[in-house]
Amino acid sequence: VMLPLKDKDKPVVQKLLSAGCCARCVLRFCCVRVQAAYRRPQQEILKDLQDFLHGPEKNQCDVSTDNKSCDPVVSEAAADPPSKRAKLETDLSDDGQAEAAAAAAAAIITETHCVCVVCLGVLQEFSDTDQAVKTEKYEFDSLVLSVSLPAQLCVREHSCWLHVKKEVREKSPLLDKEDIVPLKEAYKWLVQSTISTELGGVFSPLEVAVEFSHNPTDSDCECHLYQQTILHKNKCKCWAFMSVCRHYSCPPTQPSSSCVLQGIQCLHQSVFIAGRYNKFCRSLPQTPWLIDGERRMESSVEELIAAPVLSAFRANGFNFSSSGREDVDVRTLGNGRPFAMELLNPHRARLNVQDMKQLQESINVSSDKIRVRDLQIVSREAMGRMKEGEEEKTKTYTALIWTRKPIKKEDIAFISDIKELTLDQKTPLRVLHRRALAVRQRVVHSMNTRFLDAHHFHLELKTQAGTYVKEFVHGDFGRTKPNLCDLLKMDTDILELDVESVDVDWPPSIQE
Repeated sequence: VMLPLKDKDKPVVQKLLSAGCCARCVLRFCCVRVQAAYRRPQQEILKDLQDFLHGPEKNQCDVSTDNKSCDPVVSEAAADPPSKRAKLETDLSDDGQAEAAAAAAAAIITETHCVCVVCLGVLQEFSDTDQAVKTEKYEFDSLVLSVSLPAQLCVREHSCWLHVKKEVREKSPLLDKEDIVPLKEAYKWLVQSTISTELGGVFSPLEVAVEFSHNPTDSDCECHLYQQTILHKNKCKCWAFMSVCRHYSCPPTQPSSSCVLQGIQCLHQSVFIAGRYNKFCRSLPQTPWLIDGERRMESSVEELIAAPVLSAFRANGFNFSSSGREDVDVRTLGNGRPFAMELLNPHRARLNVQDMKQLQESINVSSDKIRVRDLQIVSREAMGRMKEGEEEKTKTYTALIWTRKPIKKEDIAFISDIKELTLDQKTPLRVLHRRALAVRQRVVHSMNTRFLDAHHFHLELKTQAGTYVKEFVHGDFGRTKPNLCDLLKMDTDILELDVESVDVDWPPSIQE
């Protein structure tokens, strides 16, 4: 890959190499945006920079890490500290400065332990990021690389930019600082493609967060004016020049160590699954039932579904939601109640149709208390459809009713003629501890009765979602009006209740 540099970049390259910049930071300051150029070995880039400055025939120094023998000029330059090199440069002509810069660059090349004064080694040494992700065994088809860098790198980059701008502005019309390739972007060019290639992506987006720190240079950020510049960089460009010139060296001082990798964290975006469940048990809550920190029931619908799902997707956790909820003693029959789960940080992102069928079957055989159908992966946006029209949807129930007084079939026949009965329901006593006190209007769209004996009959109801059916039957001490006690003019109570249908056309049904 040929470096896309022009003659006007020569003084910039010379100054940056002399100041102790690594080859990739030189490319950044020269606004090189060819990603392939950054991915080449650093020694090759440095050699090409030397060739660019003086031509291949003038490069007598071996740039390999194994051979550190250079000509006397180079050796002398390598031995001189930056302050001495700076003094020597003031006494040389332009050609002499160029030779000195080349010698300094060669010295930096051969001294592989030298840490870049700008990136503090971030672009020089790479961690085994792909190994960290491999350990977690994620499946993905694309990834987002998030990089956290020490704040002092901003100070050092600005300092070096001011140094180059001050020294060579008469020889080279520099671009604005915003044109410099950002350090994070250059780092991502270097490692992101390698990570994707090494990990062999399979499915959904994965975020890999890489965090660096460099304690020895934390004091670089102590300049109050420069901190203000970072916060107001778009308004205070003149402050940046003044603060760094007054309170920080230009170019930055040579560091003795590279940035330290604080850690690598992987986070896969959530996967959402949906389906419908039936509940056949009258002693099973929908979610874990805890009172004062103590469990009241040994399991729940949520837990019976979640355990196989978490295992299949290798997720760290989940959030469970459903289209309404039934009481612990209420069965859910018919086509079931829609539910959805957000799987947190799943290591396996997607299952094919056959795998989903097997997962559904594993849930169903794990317990005879529940059954799942239409299990499928959905989008985050589709999750909202379950809650759309929450109060407008309808539900159908079957209740077993007890009457205090003996009844005949004709005594309850009139109930089937009642349509669109509006109820005023004050928050029931049994849920007052978790719901605000209010009077809510709900509609019973239709009712049908089926006589059993002198004290029992079945009542089928189609109601507006959110109707408290139990309270409609027994009246809840008059908190629901009208109620079945009022209609029959006798005390009634509910012995059993089943949800027959939840009329939500979601998720889409799947052929068995």
